[in-house]
Amino acid sequence: MKNDALNTWTTLGEEVKFETPWIKVTKYDVLNPAGKEGIYGVVSFKNLAVGILPIDENGNTWLVGQWRYPLKQYSWEIPEGGCPLGTDPYETAIRELKEETGLVAKNIQELAKLHTSNSVCDEYGYLYLATGLHQEMAEPEESEDLKIKKLPFEEAYQMVLKGEITDSLSMIAILKTKILLDEGKINLNK
Repeated sequence: MKNDALNTWTTLGEEVKFETPWIKVTKYDVLNPAGKEGIYGVVSFKNLAVGILPIDENGNTWLVGQWRYPLKQYSWEIPEGGCPLGTDPYETAIRELKEETGLVAKNIQELAKLHTSNSVCDEYGYLYLATGLHQEMAEPEESEDLKIKKLPFEEAYQMVLKGEITDSLSMIAILKTKILLDEGKINLNK
């Protein structure tokens, strides 16, 4: 069955309420599945979300720490960045890894594709795993005040379990990688 055939919402009108170089907020006048009039707000992103989890042959990973303004709190995350629509997320992952940590990977594999918060936004994300690492110089953007933490992957996994890592891209990448490592489906010595 096609996606459109599953849609029980009717759009009556739409109006862009706010727009920046990164997002657009649109108000939709709708009939909901029960046939009642209502409104729906959607945040549309002008970038894809891209995250890359580096793990070396000794089982270490790198996290990036930074203040997240919307949350008003500090956050430990995997290297992440925005990928302009129409740009290859794989290339963005390579760029973000080098930019934020200085790491260059011999091997990169896709871990997952995801929607970050599909009840209010249309943001789509890509996650990658980086292995076969070597260190070069980091090249952070001038607006980034990043702290880099190298730690055993198992510690990062425990940080997720303890609620110390709450970023959705980071959590998904770490949890999926933990499963793949436990199942022997990832070889860190490549």
